Amino acid sequence: MKNTCNASVESKGFCFYKCTNGIKRHLAVDILGFPFFTHCTKANISDDQGLIEMFEKNIDYFKSKPASLPKTTILLDNGYHPEKLTQALEDIYPQIMTKIQFELSAKPSKAEKEAFMTIWICACCR
Repeated sequence: MKNTCNASVESKGFCFYKCTNGIKRHLAVDILGFPFFTHCTKANISDDQGLIEMFEKNIDYFKSKPASLPKTTILLDNGYHPEKLTQALEDIYPQIMTKIQFELSAKPSKAEKEAFMTIWICACCR
């Protein structure tokens, strides 16, 4: 997200792969799409680090979750690295992997991307 005029110098970062200055919003939602956790970082912070910071900030939720409940599945896009996340989160809270599991989402094919964009563009034009 590009910074607005009221963003301070301390909140800015440069995202090299998007070639923009700004901030990143990290958002965890439930299965219905309702916000669960949010966290903002400078744009130059990696997605992995942003997720780690968001979990660290909300670690009490995971500590209070009973281990008898099914694991919470966290669906990640291909910009994340589950091995790195697992190690970093276990350093914060060693029992966290008894309560959560990571799953990488399938990478859409070019045809699927084009079909989605056509649907999205048509829906936005109305």
